[in-house]
Amino acid sequence: MYVYPIYRPPSEATSLILQLTLGCSYNQCLFCSSFKNKPFHTRPYETIVQHIEQAQHFYPNPQRIFLADANVLCLQTADLLKYLALIKETFPHVERISSYGGPLDILRKSEDELRQIRAAGLDMLYMGVESGSAEVLKFVHKGVTPEEMIAAGQKVKRMGFTFSCMIISGLGGQEMWESHALGSARVISAINPDYFGLLTLIIDDVSPLRPFLADGSLNLLGPEEVMRELHTMVRHCQLDRCVFRANHASNYYSFKGVLNRDKDALLAEISAAIEHGVYRPESGRLQ
Repeated sequence: MYVYPIYRPPSEATSLILQLTLGCSYNQCLFCSSFKNKPFHTRPYETIVQHIEQAQHFYPNPQRIFLADANVLCLQTADLLKYLALIKETFPHVERISSYGGPLDILRKSEDELRQIRAAGLDMLYMGVESGSAEVLKFVHKGVTPEEMIAAGQKVKRMGFTFSCMIISGLGGQEMWESHALGSARVISAINPDYFGLLTLIIDDVSPLRPFLADGSLNLLGPEEVMRELHTMVRHCQLDRCVFRANHASNYYSFKGVLNRDKDALLAEISAAIEHGVYRPESGRLQ
């Protein structure tokens, strides 16, 4: 009953995945090639019921469930509430249900709708902020401004969701790295999520960004430049008990801590990485 490929956050590696939608309803971001060959559509109710029943047969008592694909919140609220009720009935002992939450979908939902969705059992949302820079967000066709990103994140926090935000290191290239670092620190600080994850840009052969490399309008950061961008970003973050992770397989170097508590230690560790130049080789990064 799964339609591949399927993507989920690294922290959902052991979760049962239930695929309520297929593809991405927005699907215009230039940095993402995940669903470019997978047209978006919602699944019929009968298909979802069958999918959940089959999943329960093979995985009867999951601790965590992740709802795929890219933006389940694009579903009508009444439909999502119906699916959540079915999931809770089928898996009564599940400890956490999570999904991606795109900023456009969050902004379209009223606070009352989000409150109902949270009460129905959707505990955690992951939002790809990608960048806090207006020029970078426009360049990659994210479809929202930094202020809209902040509004979406603060809205989710007010409604009581556990909230995780993601930034992509190097997304602005050499041309916009400072705007990317400072803007991202500002947006993440304004949201103050529970979790802040950092990935590093990789452009594969089918990436919509590849033509920009070819014509020279985008020049990627090298490992040391990525570290310097990260140092700037972390130095300007003002967060309260936010779990920070930069240990994704795409990253040149792994860092983790709690911001702002561990800011000085993280900055020292980043500086040491720059000084010693010991990075994960390109062949070892996620492709």
